[in-house]
Amino acid sequence: MDTKSLREQLARRAFDYFWHEAHPDTGFVKDRASNHERDALVVSSVAASGYALASLPIAVRRGWLEKSRAIQRAEQMIESHLQLPHQRGWLYHFIHWATGERHWNCEISSIDTGLLVMGALVAAEGLDSPSVRKGAQTLYERLDFSWMLTDGGAKPTEKTLAMGWKPETGFLKNRWDHYAEMMFLYLLGLGSPTAPLPAECWDAWYRPLLRYQRYALLFGGPLFLHQMSHVYVDFRGKRDRLGYNYWIASRNATLAQRAFCIDMACRYKTYHEDVWGLTASDGPDGYRGYGAPGDIEHDGTVAPTAPITSVIFTPNESLRALKAIYDRYHSRLWGRYGFGNAFNLERDWWDREVVGIDLGMMLLALENYESGSIWELTGRIPAIQKGLRQAGFRTVSEQEELAPLRLP
Repeated sequence: MDTKSLREQLARRAFDYFWHEAHPDTGFVKDRASNHERDALVVSSVAASGYALASLPIAVRRGWLEKSRAIQRAEQMIESHLQLPHQRGWLYHFIHWATGERHWNCEISSIDTGLLVMGALVAAEGLDSPSVRKGAQTLYERLDFSWMLTDGGAKPTEKTLAMGWKPETGFLKNRWDHYAEMMFLYLLGLGSPTAPLPAECWDAWYRPLLRYQRYALLFGGPLFLHQMSHVYVDFRGKRDRLGYNYWIASRNATLAQRAFCIDMACRYKTYHEDVWGLTASDGPDGYRGYGAPGDIEHDGTVAPTAPITSVIFTPNESLRALKAIYDRYHSRLWGRYGFGNAFNLERDWWDREVVGIDLGMMLLALENYESGSIWELTGRIPAIQKGLRQAGFRTVSEQEELAPLRLP
């Protein structure tokens, strides 16, 4: 299969996941599913449902789905999420896909609720339906960012968001206080019409700079940290008031990780100049936060969605990885929703499941590479426009291939 056909197949199969792995009565989307046969899994994640909502305008644009059916699905999903138990608008991370009941004693999650809201806002913008827009705005406007910022008022001078809250123990100790996947969440908070974050919250989180070979990047670690915000927000040609170009940071993080895998190819059979990609994924011994450089964890496991999602930063390297992984391993890895979540040659381990949020990030990235439509829709959302202004973003004219990550 040629690369263009592969891109189209992957995008369509990812959408099929979000369409078919939604509960018929609620629209809640499974957190993960078998890539080969029907399964008995019952756990939904609100983040996966967010990507399902964002996938709807893609399906309409590409002719996979009639607009009326997309609107019906969006209405169902948003209404079902509006009926869930919540705390100041924030939702539980994992729920039963039929009943909406909290699962695994999980936390109310700021980042995962944010992903649901982002998907709803993009669906509203793309489907241009008054009912979908009204529901998406309700989901968004009921989020109490001030409550999540100050631990319910206990920390009135705090400038970074809590990662979540549990009814048994209160606010989680961990905060969104250093560079990671959460930039979109801060933009939503800065743009909130009901409980906006102070502008200085954007500046408050730590941006650890590191170098690997010739690449300067922020933090390193799993690739999803560098992809999650970018599949929604087009950071190309923009710098914030601190002088950072986050597109350059994520491009360099991708190239640095590829270089790391090439350096480690002598120790791990899976790694190759065209077979790389470490991110939070399944592994032979369970779910792991694979990543490098910087925060290094690896055992030769590669997640195909990781290099493919970076197509918005490194198209040549990412598409070569897509083609190589398919040509070499599709007989062991390919299924109804595309590639299995991960594989490891040393252990002769081939994942038979897929994970919703990974398929979602990949689908949005492929769509942006193809048309830029998700970037365009996100850029039209007034709250995101306001959030970017509050963070001090400005358009810059520079040759990003040569420009530094940060300018004073």
